[in-house]
Order: sequence, then structure tokens, then C-alpha cells
Amino acid sequence: MNFLSPIPILRIFSIEKAYEFYLDYLGFTLDWEHRFEAASPLYAQVHRSSAIFHLSEHYGDGTPGSVAFVPVDDIDSFHRELHAKQYSYARPGIEALDWGRQVQINDPFGNRLRFCELSKP
Repeated sequence: MNFLSPIPILRIFSIEKAYEFYLDYLGFTLDWEHRFEAASPLYAQVHRSSAIFHLSEHYGDGTPGSVAFVPVDDIDSFHRELHAKQYSYARPGIEALDWGRQVQINDPFGNRLRFCELSKP
């Protein structure tokens, strides 16, 4: 039996703000959207490279303030890319930690995303 990578479900409250943040700012791609009916809450998947997030407007899916840890292989390039976009609501820095270098960003709904280049042993 093999376990595959988990997919965090992040609670969102505005599709427009979610897409502005995840697609326009972070550079993720929208894979699909699902609604049970036209007026139902959105459930969507976004990805960038092999990082996948599910974004959900459904009550009970995820908790605002959740944390997702995303390993990256070039934190400096990612940091430069983010700063070049001039996003009004976030200007994250790079933190040096015992386990690597990290860019932490809060999404518009209070979820924290930790993009980390892990230290080599």
C-alpha cells in the first residue's frame, strides 16, 4: 500500500479574492471547479508544479487559520517573483529557520502558507 501526497482543503469566503491570491499572485493554475447546483458553494482545485490545494466555500471544509507547508527548491526565485507582482496585501520576506529558509504568506481568509526550501543534511 502506498500513501500519496495529501491535498490541503483551504476554506475560502470569496471566489474573486481567492483567485486573485492563488492564481494571479501565487501563480497557481485552476484545474477544475465543482458546484452541486448553480447557487451552491464552490469547491475547486488549483496547482503549481506538484503542489495542489483544494479551495472550498463549503461550511465545515477546512478551518480558517489552517497552515499548509509547501517544500520548494528555490525560495529566492519564488520570493523575487512574488515581490515583482506588487500585490497590495502581502510583501513577505524570507525567514531563516533551523530546518530551512521560508516565505510565509497569509491568504485573504487567514490560512497560512509556508513555502520552504529545506536545509540539506
